[in-house]
Amino acid sequence: MKFKLFSEVVLLKDFNEKKLKKGDVGTIVEYHPSNKNENGYTLEIFNALGDSIAIITVSENEIEELKGNELFSVRSIEAAQLK
Repeated sequence: MKFKLFSEVVLLKDFNEKKLKKGDVGTIVEYHPSNKNENGYTLEIFNALGDSIAIITVSENEIEELKGNELFSVRSIEAAQLK
């Protein structure tokens, strides 16, 4: 397992079906090992107030660890729906 359970990670691509964008942050809640392909993870995504807004399953190459030189920013989910 590359990432620890309950650690925060950043999305490396958009997930339009869930209105999530590259750079959004999620918390790892489940690990899915694979014998054939890349391992996977289930993430829970929260809004700025801490409410759960999405659950997604991603492959290991679609996420990365947060870095100390990164900042959080805020965007409206409704604005993302218009694009």
